[in-house]
Amino acid sequence: MTAARITDVDVILKDTDVDAVLCAGRYTLLEQGALDTLLSAAVAAGKSVVVGGVFNSGLLADPSPGATYDYAAAPANLLRRAVRMRDVTESWGVRLRAAALRFPFGHPAVASVLVGARSAAQVRDAVEQFHRPVPDVVRAGLRARGLLPGEVPVPAGNES
Repeated sequence: MTAARITDVDVILKDTDVDAVLCAGRYTLLEQGALDTLLSAAVAAGKSVVVGGVFNSGLLADPSPGATYDYAAAPANLLRRAVRMRDVTESWGVRLRAAALRFPFGHPAVASVLVGARSAAQVRDAVEQFHRPVPDVVRAGLRARGLLPGEVPVPAGNES
């Protein structure tokens, strides 16, 4: 997000009567660029945010060779990071997709997530993954391995 866009978002949030704005792909388990800009401005303005692109164009849905990020081939360093994230989540019996879907809800401005799907099966999978438990220990494991910054808010565990 450029400085001009950040300023525009701040103006839109403060000077309009919108209830919610869309943040596309910049507040995910993989990257949190909107944390100190859009999300903090939304909280200050009393507005909600819908987070789209929680799978970072597919990288967090299936981190494997050929995965996409920002609608292009995922850079090798991000693919390696996503694979490490998957290894951590799966070591606790949690699919990376489930952790990615739940992650944005740790921030008080986030009201909803928007998931892209190419088929009815993907829609069903997204709903199923959203309802899967993601224990706090999963996020703690990501933090311990340097895959999730300590200052990033996370949702409370939903072990049940």
